[in-house]
Parts: sequence; structure tokens; C-alpha cells
Amino acid sequence: MLQGIAWRAMVKYGLEPDWPPAALAELARISESPATGSRDLRALPWSSIDNDDSRDLDQLEVCIEGPSPRLLIAIADVDALVRRGSALDGHAERNTTSVYTPARIFPMLPPELSTDRTSLNEDADRDAIVVDMTIGGDGAAAEFDVYRARVRNRAKLTYGAVAAWLDGGPAPAAFDSEPALPAQVRLQDRLASVLRARRQEEGALDFDRRELKPIVTDGEVTDLHTEEPNRARDLIESFMVTANGATARFLSSRGYPSIRRVVRSPERWPRIVELAAQYGGHLPAQPDARVLEAFLQAQRAARPDEFGDLSLSVIKLLGRGEYVAEAAGGSSDGHFALAVANYTHSTAPNRRYPDLVTQRLLKAALAGAPSPYPVAVLAPLAAHCTKQEDAANKVERLVRKAAAALWMSNRVGQEFDTIVTGASSKGTWVRLRVPPVEGRLARGAEGLDVGDRVRVRLISTDPEQGFIDFARA
Repeated sequence: MLQGIAWRAMVKYGLEPDWPPAALAELARISESPATGSRDLRALPWSSIDNDDSRDLDQLEVCIEGPSPRLLIAIADVDALVRRGSALDGHAERNTTSVYTPARIFPMLPPELSTDRTSLNEDADRDAIVVDMTIGGDGAAAEFDVYRARVRNRAKLTYGAVAAWLDGGPAPAAFDSEPALPAQVRLQDRLASVLRARRQEEGALDFDRRELKPIVTDGEVTDLHTEEPNRARDLIESFMVTANGATARFLSSRGYPSIRRVVRSPERWPRIVELAAQYGGHLPAQPDARVLEAFLQAQRAARPDEFGDLSLSVIKLLGRGEYVAEAAGGSSDGHFALAVANYTHSTAPNRRYPDLVTQRLLKAALAGAPSPYPVAVLAPLAAHCTKQEDAANKVERLVRKAAAALWMSNRVGQEFDTIVTGASSKGTWVRLRVPPVEGRLARGAEGLDVGDRVRVRLISTDPEQGFIDFARA
């Protein structure tokens, strides 16, 4: 049932759930591309850290110790096999992103590519684009370079195993066969803490990032699991933010346009100010990321049990991220939540089309070739990527809601404590505290706004539509 709901949701929101015949025919004809990496970096102790079930490995990381340590991020050369204008590229451009649902994954590129030939798999030699950064004591990428190289993944590590080891637990099994890895991962963890401190200093917002993950067994929803953040996830996030910032600056320095990822200054800042006041905080009248982050961290320490609710409310009020085209030497609105002015998406070309576009721009810059995407082409493409990302989010949200509706179906009539997560002319939405299930407040929504607390009663569920309806108790 859930797989059918996912497929129909893809169609409903304008995404292609199946591969076009021309793309499949093209896939069968693709031959191995010759190695083109200009540098041989296979001897370095590269590794990947990702989810337990991830197979599309887009990036590897390694640190080189020294007075000013270097951070190297290797990004899979997807463009080598997915050429611009090909049928495979056409499907990727239409969807612009992989869509992950509890029932089924709809990858942007066929698994024969994204989990194999264009994936940085363990013990496989691969071509990559390397972002090479020298990190100063203040956590800034003082110097950076981008180049093509040949790399080899020594170990496919997972967030859970690495985080457990960093916190004093058992070592990942891969450490037994790769003796350089324990010291390497420790070095990465130390460097990530420096990068994270720099970001927090500049006002990057650190939210509660727990996510609801339905557990599906044989097509049935058997549980709702909450996925928690950990040190390994924070490590990779810090590395990716740094690499994406360096990539944006590299393209600008070479005079090339780019697709930037922006989160504009929040329009609903007055409501964030009002919400902070309810928690005893004070925010200025004009948006200020540093002050907001200081308030959030104070609340995390003072009210850990309530921080998840506050965090979600602020996220909803900040507004969505979007893609915009930026001309060489131009300026965009920056990323309010990350507190960075220059930011692009570059580290996941198997899963996100903007990253594949960025990769083609980088390769053109390295070759001294004309930009493959003039700004007049990039602008509508960026808008399309934003639109399709929104569609993908709606699919993922609908299927998660469908899974939650299936799980909640035998709880009709029960009452729950919730927080308001959305309030507009389209309706009011609330989220349970445990488990973090979201649904519509069908009755009794008058006068409520994002961040308000309200006790509700479950009145109905409709898994096919992903509907969970509550009434004010």
C-alpha cells in the first residue's frame, strides 16, 4: 500500500517515478570512461561516513595534519558518465533530486550509476573533483584549491558506528584492516570541532535535528523511530558546509557564474521575536542570526525537553531555502541559517542536480573553457530546481504522513499534547511531542499561531491522502 502511495505522490507533484525508455537504453550503452584525474591521491586514507543504508556515496574526506591542517573533500565525478543533454541528464534535470520515502527510493540517477559506477565505493579507484582547503586556527578556510584527482575509498563508515566510537564505544570493524583510520577519524573530529566553533561564532543556527523515520517491514509500518543527531553527522555537516563555501568562492574567483543556495532574511522575524519573549528571551527588531543562535543555545541548556518544539517553530518561521543564479562577481542574499554569504551545493552530484551543474561549471573553470551555463540559462534552471525540491519534499512528507497515519489509525479518540507547526489561510498544523507525528488541526484552530501549545484529540486518519486530523481537546 505504501509503495503505491509513494508512486502516486510522485506523479501528483510533477515528478517522474519511472525511468524513460530512452534513458534506460542509454544506460545500457554507457562504457567506462578513461581515468582523467590529474593527480593520484589514492594513497591517502580516504573514507566515507554516511547512513547505514546509503549506497550512493558522493564524497570522501581526509585531513592532513600540520601547523595549518588541510581538509580534502573528494566529490564523485558524475559528469564523466552523465553528459549534459543526454537522456539520463534529461530525467535528472526534470526531477532535480533523489526522493527518499520509507516505502521506496526514487533515485535521480539509475542505481547502476549512482550506487556503482559514479559512486565512491569502498576499495574502488574513482575519478573525483577535490576541494582542498587549508584551515586556519580560527576555523576559516584561509586557502583553497579545486582540482581533478584519482582517489580510493579505504572504508565505508557509518554515522552510528563512528559516533559510538568517538563517544568511547567499540571501534568500527574497518579499523582492523586500515590501521591509519583511527588517527585519521580523530583528526577529522578535532578539525570539525574547530569549524563548528567558527560557524557558531558567526551566527550559524544549531537546531534540534531529530527526524521521524517510519520503520517499514514487508510493506507494513511496524514502528516510528526518531533519528538523533550525533558527532559523526556534525562532522560531515561541518565539512560539507566548508567545502560548499570554498566551491562558491572558487567559481567567483575564476569569473564563472554559479547556482547559489540561499535562505533569505526571515520575513516572519516579528513572530520569532514574539516567540522568544514567551520563553523569557529578547531579540532585536531586525533579523540577527548571532543573537538568535545565542538565544537558542540558552534555551537548549535551560529547557532541553522543550527545545525540540522551540527549534521546530523557529525553522518553520525562517522560511525555505532556494536556489538562485549568480553572475560572476555578483552577490546573493546568502544563507541566513548557516551565516554564510557565499554558498552553493556541490557535494552530492549523484542525488542533486544543482550539484551536477556546479560540477560542470568547476570542470569548465579548471579547463579554462567557456561556462556551459550562462546566467540566462542558470536563472530558470535554479527556479526549476527550487520548485522540484519543494515537490520532492511534499512527496517525502506525504509518504511519512501516510506511514504515520497507518501507525496512528488504531489511536482515534486518544488525546495528545502538541505544538503548532504551521498556521496560515490553508490551515493549521500541529505536531505531537512523542512520537513527532504531524497532522492538521481540523477543529478549534482559531487564534493559534506557530509555537503555541495545544492539547488535541485524534479524530480521523486517511493513509492514502496522508491525512491525520485532530480537534482541539
